[in-house]
Amino acid sequence: MSMLLKDESINIREVWNDNLEEEFALIREVVDSFNYVAMDTEFPGVVSRPVGNFKNISDYNYQTLKNNVDMLKLIQLGLTFSDENGNLPTCGTDKYCIWQFNFREFNVTEDMFAGDSIELLRQCGMDFKKNSEEGVDVRRFGELLMSSGIVLNGDVNWVTFHSGYDFGYLLKLLTCRSLPGTQVGFFDLINIYFPVVYDIKHLMKFCNSLHGGLNKLAELLEVERFGVCHQAGSDSLVTAFSFLKLRDMFFNGSTEKYAGVLYGLGVEDGQSTN
Repeated sequence: MSMLLKDESINIREVWNDNLEEEFALIREVVDSFNYVAMDTEFPGVVSRPVGNFKNISDYNYQTLKNNVDMLKLIQLGLTFSDENGNLPTCGTDKYCIWQFNFREFNVTEDMFAGDSIELLRQCGMDFKKNSEEGVDVRRFGELLMSSGIVLNGDVNWVTFHSGYDFGYLLKLLTCRSLPGTQVGFFDLINIYFPVVYDIKHLMKFCNSLHGGLNKLAELLEVERFGVCHQAGSDSLVTAFSFLKLRDMFFNGSTEKYAGVLYGLGVEDGQSTN
């Protein structure tokens, strides 16, 4: 597994509006050979909690997710492509390529956000002014994502960590609509756009010694970080390598039967989405 990398061997490719098309051209070239796609997003936190009666905790979790995703705007998306052995694409360069998409829609002076989330992103180097001036237009991104070969493709394995919100924001920009009113509708869309999904936080339930968030897991698995914590490109790379280590250490290299479950939603804890 190609996990013994050096910082200088990694190129986190920053994607802005002016290089969006050429970066998607590269992605279309690599997806067939590197069909494990680790994904992370940065968004303005959680600002709303639903009130009322809920069938179970996963129903409450979904309504919280829907309320916030419908209301808020995606800030950043990180994608790491690898093959099943952890090899990364180089795209004809001498470095391994990771992608970080910076979006323009979020306006820190006008839009709603959770203060602690935005402050954390600021501390980690997020330049909100540059994002709003030079960032990617989400509608154009959605169009290019739709035709990229990485969605609507059962040969692509999406690798994530506690990713209900991540997929919520991607579905919002792919469909140009609010999220469905029910979990059933949400998972129907997940199954269409992202047929094979792994949520590491769900997998950890079957590994007695593992707990905590992504950084804690990476520490326990001795996965090295490249780049800045809480930036989506770096986090997607940590997610990719954490999944591969987890798969090989705890699941004998086979995780297929755990696909399709997102932590805290749907069939988690044996609950039905119906």
